[in-house]
Amino acid sequence: MTVPAALPGPGSDGPHPDGTIRQIGLAGALSANLLNMIGIGPFITIPLALAAMGGPQALLGWLLGALLCLCDGFVWAELGSALPRSGGPFHYLREAFGPAKLGRLFGFLYLWQTLLIGPMSIASGTVGLAHYATFLWPALTGWGIAALAAGVCLLNTGLLWRDVRSVQRLSVAVSAIVIGACLWIIVSGAFHFDAARAFSFPAGAFSPTSAFWMGLGAATLIGVYDYGGYNNVCMLGGEVREPRRTIPRAVLISIPLVATLYVGLNLSILGVLPWQQAMKSQAVVADFMQVIYGHAGGVIVAVLILIASWASALVVLLGYSRVPFTAAVEGEFFAPFARLHPRGRFPTVALLFMGAASAVACLVSLDNLIAALIVVQTLFQYTAQCFAVVLLRRQKRPDAASGFRMPLYPLPLVVTLIGWLFIVGTSRPIHILGGIAAMMLGTAVFLGLARRRASWPFER
Repeated sequence: MTVPAALPGPGSDGPHPDGTIRQIGLAGALSANLLNMIGIGPFITIPLALAAMGGPQALLGWLLGALLCLCDGFVWAELGSALPRSGGPFHYLREAFGPAKLGRLFGFLYLWQTLLIGPMSIASGTVGLAHYATFLWPALTGWGIAALAAGVCLLNTGLLWRDVRSVQRLSVAVSAIVIGACLWIIVSGAFHFDAARAFSFPAGAFSPTSAFWMGLGAATLIGVYDYGGYNNVCMLGGEVREPRRTIPRAVLISIPLVATLYVGLNLSILGVLPWQQAMKSQAVVADFMQVIYGHAGGVIVAVLILIASWASALVVLLGYSRVPFTAAVEGEFFAPFARLHPRGRFPTVALLFMGAASAVACLVSLDNLIAALIVVQTLFQYTAQCFAVVLLRRQKRPDAASGFRMPLYPLPLVVTLIGWLFIVGTSRPIHILGGIAAMMLGTAVFLGLARRRASWPFER
């Protein structure tokens, strides 16, 4: 069957059936991922990882997190290539599990989850930004931190009220600045690196005790949070040019690139600051640069980190605003969320909702935002997507035959599932129970709506 010129297929570069336009190339797709990944995360979580494991052996968490994310990246690359549509996982789960039956529940649960974790993800970046701003503005405390974080969320909502092409140009420019800043930090540390200080492991650092495994789980969770964002291009699938090639390349290039930067950052800091001091720091990178270059060096790097965290939150908001939009286009969410700006062709109601909800989420503490974010995603979406790859392959979709296929299948799926189970199993019970409760409530809401509509599983 031929596709009408006005409604090209998902792999073409013309206007998409949902009204968006494919105008993001590889540079824009890669920068969208990199800006999401290289945000405030590592600059504020390095002390948390060191404290979780009680020493520089926390590097294991970063390495294990990188391996897990690379395997999960193969999952995202294959799914994004097979179904390159805005809102990514909403379509992956619906199509894999059957759009007429169980896939409807899974698609709805992903949407439900996104309404929770989307604002938390955005807020974690802006709350981290506000905490880091205290290095420049020590009087900023308490409600002032929350107000600054919420203000950045609202500012970004206004900045995204435009054609996506201008955002693409901005993301490419800021990506260059962020990567340049990371390289400056790494090179500075290399010239002052003290191996004895960097690898001063405490006694029993690698003893396989329960405390070691719990600490490794916490450090890996932090690493996964900091690497998170390699899937951002999948949320924008309907706006990506040559998506079957561009999406996998953007995902699989961004992970090793950022992993190299993060391991370099960790080693640079540990080689200059004693880990006992680093794990208690509120602005560890600024403190590190201050040791090398004095106060001016700390101020300069603090400003660069604030720029990175602002841009990261901007791109995360861009990606998550597309999820309720595409669900509404599919008729699975409130119709107003399907509205597009008449000139800029960007979602309006969906963008406003995510911006406002993220501002409210800034009232939650940073550590709880990070833990809840990862556990909720892991309990449902990340594990379900592994099975989605298997189910889509069994469907033998003709449009996916020319797309990306993960190497060594199904080994990456097995490693990914084991990694997610390890993270959940070593998490705090309150976050696990909260994630389960959120999914149960979402299921109840879905069943209530299905009964009202007399749709699956209540068809007449």
